[in-house]
Amino acid sequence: MSEYKYIEESFKKVETILKKLKETSNSNAVLLIDKAGQLITSIGDISGFDLVSFATLSAADFGATSQLAELIGEKSFSSLYHQGEKNSLFISLVANRVILAVLFDSKTTLGLVKVRTKHASEELEKVLDELFEKLKVAPTKEVFDKSFIKEAEEELDKLFGP
Repeated sequence: MSEYKYIEESFKKVETILKKLKETSNSNAVLLIDKAGQLITSIGDISGFDLVSFATLSAADFGATSQLAELIGEKSFSSLYHQGEKNSLFISLVANRVILAVLFDSKTTLGLVKVRTKHASEELEKVLDELFEKLKVAPTKEVFDKSFIKEAEEELDKLFGP
């Protein structure tokens, strides 16, 4: 089977997992983002916000939080939660390769989102492991490149000012 077929087949599996996560967690949207801040795919209602900025800031958020984890002696934090008045965001790192972001409101609970996200993350990890095994790609050792973190921090400073 060609590499293209493996990638296409894996992408379909990923979309199925994301759709299932959205439905079973009763969330509004689910996004899969690479660690460089590029949106891979999304499921659900994503109208009304800038996806490029969202993906970049989600990756930067994870990068900054990784540094916080180091400061308190942790290797990293595997998930983040941001609660708003109307909408909330749960973000988790999957297989040290991609970021899974779940947007939800009061129709569901953080506990349900966390449980369903954990199951989806395990399924995604299997799909990604199989894909990279077939493509012979080694797993990423560093969570975030230091230059990426610096660039992300500079972008955040530009967006929100000093």
